[in-house]
Amino acid sequence: MSTRGNEPTMTDEPELDFSLAEVIDGMTWLGLEWDGEPVYQFARAKRHQEIAQALLVAGHAYYCYCTPAELEAMREAAKAEHRPPVYDGTWRDRDPKLAPAGVKPALRFKAPRTGETVIEDQVQGRVVFQNEHLDDLIILRGDGTPTYNLSVVVDDHDMGVTHIIRGDDHLTNAARQSQIYAAMGWTRPSMSHVPMIHGPDGAKLSKRHGALGVEAYRDMGYLPAALRNYLVRLGWSHGDDEMISTKQMLEWFDLPAIGKSPARFDFLKLANVNGHYMREESDAGLMAGLHTMMDKRSADAIPVPKPKTAAEWNKLEAAMPGLKARAKTLVELLEGAAYLFAARPVAVDAEAAKLLGPDGKAALKGVLPVLEAAKDWSAAPLEAAVKAHADVAGLKLGKLAQPLRAALTGKTTSPGIFDVLVSLGREEALARIKDQAG
Repeated sequence: MSTRGNEPTMTDEPELDFSLAEVIDGMTWLGLEWDGEPVYQFARAKRHQEIAQALLVAGHAYYCYCTPAELEAMREAAKAEHRPPVYDGTWRDRDPKLAPAGVKPALRFKAPRTGETVIEDQVQGRVVFQNEHLDDLIILRGDGTPTYNLSVVVDDHDMGVTHIIRGDDHLTNAARQSQIYAAMGWTRPSMSHVPMIHGPDGAKLSKRHGALGVEAYRDMGYLPAALRNYLVRLGWSHGDDEMISTKQMLEWFDLPAIGKSPARFDFLKLANVNGHYMREESDAGLMAGLHTMMDKRSADAIPVPKPKTAAEWNKLEAAMPGLKARAKTLVELLEGAAYLFAARPVAVDAEAAKLLGPDGKAALKGVLPVLEAAKDWSAAPLEAAVKAHADVAGLKLGKLAQPLRAALTGKTTSPGIFDVLVSLGREEALARIKDQAG
């Protein structure tokens, strides 16, 4: 099966323009592969013009010599009479010999005036258009440039496209394109028009809701697999399954199961899905994701300390098991890892400072000799030593762990405190405790 999404004309320049490069880069990052090389509509303009001329010769198209002022007058008249602002067919049957001098005509498709055009849509069901409401669309502009509705029909036919899947805002275009297929005697591909995505408030998704390009979600720290999972579940479901692998998507996805109502984009749900995938992802996979995100974003776009040297990257990877258990995005993971790269003395936030009062400092001074004496700087032995000290001192473990966390990270939340001690290393951890113990 061949598929293609229909999009407006693109350039045929060898250097990709910025927006097109972003589309290809985004698809690559998402792991969405395609067959063959990209096809650029503009590069096929001669082929589109050739089909337009074939429609003219067959009597399915005609030259329109209306001036912009005349077209505007038609629209105003239709508006005043509460009619759809469609072209009235002024030049549909008029002799071109009557054309005014100096006007470069557009070529219009000669749409059927009676009957109906029917779309058997895989998502919307049977959609019927009365032909009297569909005007004679322009297929070649006055300068000879092909228009979208002609170009996509020709390209889809020539490429052997069998299924067209796009937004339901293209339904009217589907009717127009169907008429061109019929006029050319070509088989029309199966069509599926998917509802638009809305924001949480039910309004059409826009920038104020966070309607962004794929690259923005990559830069916000989402994983490709999580975004694929979330997107495929927008308006489509497979029972109660929430976390769906790519293999399952390929096996289960079917067009008729897409709902007709708009789906609502929910950032909270996306974050939860992403958190699941982060916990399931290997440490090496998350490290690769961090490198990709940081390579694509400017340094200022991630306002937290970041690893710069190979040693710091190694330290981050060693701390990954504890970090990924708490984070829902790669950015959150970096924020949680900020303590690893913080300069001494570590800046302490207001909540953590409350834990470093007289009692907290006393607790640090009491546990410091225990940690200095530790021969094995790994999580289990450190935990055993600190717990033994707490028992002797008559303290609950939390009364030691909380000021330790504040001294080591400057915050009240972090991975497990013994994992923090290990990830920082003996010298750095002891130095930070001494800084705050006073």
